[in-house]
Amino acid sequence: MSEPERDDFYVGYFDQAPSVVGAFVKGKVLLLLVLVAGVAALLALAQGTFAPAVFEFGNVRDFEGVIATKPYPMLRVSRPGESPGEAPTWSRYFLVDPFKFGADERVANLDGKRVRLSGTLVYRDDQTMIEIDASKDIEVLGEAAGGGAGLSFGTVTLVGEIVDSKCFLGVMNPGELKPHKACAVRCVSGGIPPVLVVRDGQGAARYFMLADTNGGQVNDRVLDLIAEPVRIQGEMVRMDNLWVLKADPATYQLVK
Repeated sequence: MSEPERDDFYVGYFDQAPSVVGAFVKGKVLLLLVLVAGVAALLALAQGTFAPAVFEFGNVRDFEGVIATKPYPMLRVSRPGESPGEAPTWSRYFLVDPFKFGADERVANLDGKRVRLSGTLVYRDDQTMIEIDASKDIEVLGEAAGGGAGLSFGTVTLVGEIVDSKCFLGVMNPGELKPHKACAVRCVSGGIPPVLVVRDGQGAARYFMLADTNGGQVNDRVLDLIAEPVRIQGEMVRMDNLWVLKADPATYQLVK
């Protein structure tokens, strides 16, 4: 007696697979699609949201204020409507050149000058930066007070991460931690102001521009410590709305 024909035998060059084989393959493909979609959703949920950091690329504006060159180039912008008895009555905006360069050379002879300049805003939380439009000259409007050395709040010890302010404030997102270390080192070595980011137990951040004990720049002395947890003991100073931490970089300590 001959065996009954089997309808699940399939050869690859046949135009159509048997119904049993077709149903099996369709089921496996659907299951695989569901698994892929599930893994993608889990990965998306596991990712942190982007920081609220903004670079207004392509949006060039005009700004007026007073240049302060120490410890890093900044534009002091008055805050109209503030009472003279309330501090601060000025806001300080970091000034940088395009790409990975600070603006030291561009504003070297403008300390204390009231100016008009063009640039692009970069901002995060209460920190603001202007990337100067290099195609336009800075217009000097007159003389003004430079702003002084700031108000000291004594000695503090802070633990945080050193970042390059330009990328962290919005040009790169994320612009911190070890994946961004190489870029941050290049920015800080090019003159971008280094900032210590200190977070509390809830993740809220405070920012401290880093200077040495004499109020000078520290860029080339902190390159090995960027994107690492560090402990710094120094003098906490407020310059208008910005906080500065003045300490000898040789005393910075890595936190193990």
